Amino acid sequence: MSELVKNPQVMQKAQAEIRLVLQGRSRITEDLIYLKYLKNIIKETLRLHPVAPLLIPKECQESCKILGYDIPKGTIMLVNAWAIGRDHRYWHDAEVFVTERFEEITVDFRGTNFEFIPFGGGRRICPGITFAHHLPPGVTPDGFDMEEEFGMSVCRKRDLCLHPILHVGVEKV
Repeated sequence: MSELVKNPQVMQKAQAEIRLVLQGRSRITEDLIYLKYLKNIIKETLRLHPVAPLLIPKECQESCKILGYDIPKGTIMLVNAWAIGRDHRYWHDAEVFVTERFEEITVDFRGTNFEFIPFGGGRRICPGITFAHHLPPGVTPDGFDMEEEFGMSVCRKRDLCLHPILHVGVEKV
């Protein structure tokens, strides 16, 4: 949500796509396959902000050599998903939130594309972006605080508080 608030043009495009697909309905479960731009937003968000920056440690089952380094059997290995998602060898403008980068490529977050492994495997994602959001008075998207606090999972250093506004035409549930 922080990236959407910081990039209002992306949020507006996503809202337009959702409203077009929903056509006034309030449930989108069977329509998710048609929300291609929303999927790109989710992928780009997970690329920059993986749920767990370091994936679950794995133990080497046999000795091997990686990039010239000898790795003995039993070594505990960590994969830095945060660094991979920001690696300039794989991503142009790696530090910039650009949803369009996923329009031409087919990488997925299920763990088969090693340049994009925000989870290291599958996980459900809830695309609850059918509401408009506004920043508090005096806060602009350019000055929006995106600082993160690192630990076992990455979270915002300061809490994000958004106020949803019901879109006209969406039936109440």
